Amino acid sequence: MLQSRTLSLSTRRLLACCQSSTSSSAFAFRTYATVQEPVQQPVKEVTPAVRKAENSDGVLLRSYKPRTPGLRHLRRTINDHLWKGRPYLPLTFPKKGMAKGGRNNNGRITVRHRGGGVKRRIRTVDFHRWVAGPHHVDRIEYDPNRSAHIALLSEEATGKKSYIIAAEGMRAGDVVQSYRAGIPQDLIESMGGIIDPGILAAKTAHRGNCLPLHLVPVGMPVYNVGSHPKGGAVFCRSAGTFALVESKEEETRDDGVKVMTGKYVNVRLQSGEVRRVSKDACATIGISSNPHHHYQQLGKAGRSRWLNIRPTVRGVAMNKVDHPHGGGRGKSKGNRHPTSPWGKPAKGGYKTRRKNNPNKWVVVPRARNMGRRKSKKSSSST
Repeated sequence: MLQSRTLSLSTRRLLACCQSSTSSSAFAFRTYATVQEPVQQPVKEVTPAVRKAENSDGVLLRSYKPRTPGLRHLRRTINDHLWKGRPYLPLTFPKKGMAKGGRNNNGRITVRHRGGGVKRRIRTVDFHRWVAGPHHVDRIEYDPNRSAHIALLSEEATGKKSYIIAAEGMRAGDVVQSYRAGIPQDLIESMGGIIDPGILAAKTAHRGNCLPLHLVPVGMPVYNVGSHPKGGAVFCRSAGTFALVESKEEETRDDGVKVMTGKYVNVRLQSGEVRRVSKDACATIGISSNPHHHYQQLGKAGRSRWLNIRPTVRGVAMNKVDHPHGGGRGKSKGNRHPTSPWGKPAKGGYKTRRKNNPNKWVVVPRARNMGRRKSKKSSSST
């Protein structure tokens, strides 16, 4: 049963008396305000958008909060010491033309999967380092044309700028020198006028210094290794690479000092190959910068396109007119040995041996086919 919403007569009279009393003596019955303590609500832990994550190898990488699908798998190396501004423009020139798309001077594609990408400027890097004297490191910069970082140097005598590949641990304010043109006279006088190999190595073999290989101690890690006496660096120029000086052709004098007598130095490269290079070839002490470069993950396909890398399509996913592996109903390459898009065998070994004609490739049949052929011959003979 619904209750009536109309107020009774006694209730209405009571309300009228209360309203008249509060209007006449509003200030007489005002009470002091009481201070209420604010209710402390639990603070929610906000995860930062950028955080440092450790991978399986124990390397710290910068990861991101997955606000977009492209940020979920993005991993970047932590390089907070890099220069945030533009490069030194007098030492750069724009990269443009057919070379950006992997084409040669005839316009033909010589390197596949290249094209597009953002604008770049080529940094002119000094791989010879003939200029002697102290050079101050102004800053460490990112170079989009290589995996390692580069350092901007200022010559102390003239103030001339130059770029070199930075060593791991090199920072702004360091001083590096090049002894490739020869040992300075003041250094010889500091040793008493006599060149002692041990003292000379202690004063010259520092991170970032360029030395001829015969002055580098055995077992010292070096990068930017040259091959000829007058050439520039050609080995160990990418990120995190280095070579080790294995041995020299030395003789021990009567006073116990080792003197190099040969013309070559054995250097173990990053691949494990022991190479014989000239003793006057250049080498920089240390390890090439950005050693954690191979741990980074791009996170999305668009980031590869920014880096001038086009997609790679499998041959079995193409049509027959586009690739020897193409065509068919499924993921089959038509019982064909792996070949390149132009029909040459793609895997080396006994299956791709060359006979007398160097332009003709002979594919040796597999063992199971050979067995079947023998069985057929035996059955026919019987």
